[in-house]
Amino acid sequence: MRLTRHTLGQFAVAGALLLSSGCSILPQAEPSDVYRLSTAQPAAASQGTPVAWSLRIVRPRASEMLDSPRIAVVPQGDVISNYKGARWTDPAPVALRNRLLDAFYRDGRLTSLSTDDSNLQADFELSGELQSFQSEYHGTAIDVVIRLDARLANDRQRIVASHRFEVHQAVADKQVGSVVAGFNKAADTLSAQVLQWTVEQGQQHYATLPKNQ
Repeated sequence: MRLTRHTLGQFAVAGALLLSSGCSILPQAEPSDVYRLSTAQPAAASQGTPVAWSLRIVRPRASEMLDSPRIAVVPQGDVISNYKGARWTDPAPVALRNRLLDAFYRDGRLTSLSTDDSNLQADFELSGELQSFQSEYHGTAIDVVIRLDARLANDRQRIVASHRFEVHQAVADKQVGSVVAGFNKAADTLSAQVLQWTVEQGQQHYATLPKNQ
């Protein structure tokens, strides 16, 4: 079909009217409440002896569903979904990595800290797989579940220790705010466990590191 100048002009006028009326054929983005994974209770500085080695904390690997800003939920069985109209400030692996970094800084025993964003040289690297980062329904009860398979490797990428950390935190009710509070408490517990394990393993294996740097 051939379009005349007159027809093209009519299309242009119609398009201009559509734009000026504020109409759009594009779907509008769903408004979201943005939540951060924060420290529920301020942690006191450790009274332990500062260590001499450095640590790089790496964003853990995760499945496509968990590697997202969406807040995951398992409402029943093996079905995994997410809370509508709510999300994290960052994808869950990044949020957890940053939460772990904050825990190490607050503890104070490790002062030479970095992340994979800067990729600085370090004596040890903390990484792993984030297997669970969701709320789960069990009848009328709701739990937040965080499961992290952590690995500690030396500066030659040789694994010196590995451990599975799993935390379950009960949630008061179905409100998203309560669920987020459960995530924060679970992250506090997990961070404390990972921190202590990392310091113990790092101290144990630091003596075996080559000292020819």
